Amino acid sequence: MVDIKDLVDGMKRVDVEGKIVEKGDPREVKSRFKDETYRIVDAVLADESGSIKLTLWNEQIEQVNVGDNIKVENGYVTSFKGETQLNVGKFGKLTVS
Repeated sequence: MVDIKDLVDGMKRVDVEGKIVEKGDPREVKSRFKDETYRIVDAVLADESGSIKLTLWNEQIEQVNVGDNIKVENGYVTSFKGETQLNVGKFGKLTVS
C-alpha cells in the first residue's frame, strides 16, 4: 500500500486505501476513440497522509459514496490540468470495504 502523499504523476500499478471525503456530480464525456458517451464523477480519496482526486467511471459511480472506505488495486496516477489524480483504469480494481 502506498500513502496518498507519495503518489506522483506517472506511477503505475499502485495500491491505495482511503476514505471518500467528497463526490462531485456526474457529467458526460464523449470518447475520443469510439462513438460512445461515458459518465464520469470526480471524487476525493483521503488517508492520514493527504488526499487525491479519484476519477470514477460509469458503474463505479454508484458503488462509491462519501464516507466509504475503498481500496484501489493496480491503479495509476496522471496529471490533468496541473492536478494529480488517481485512476482505476480498465486493469485496476476498486473495492468498497
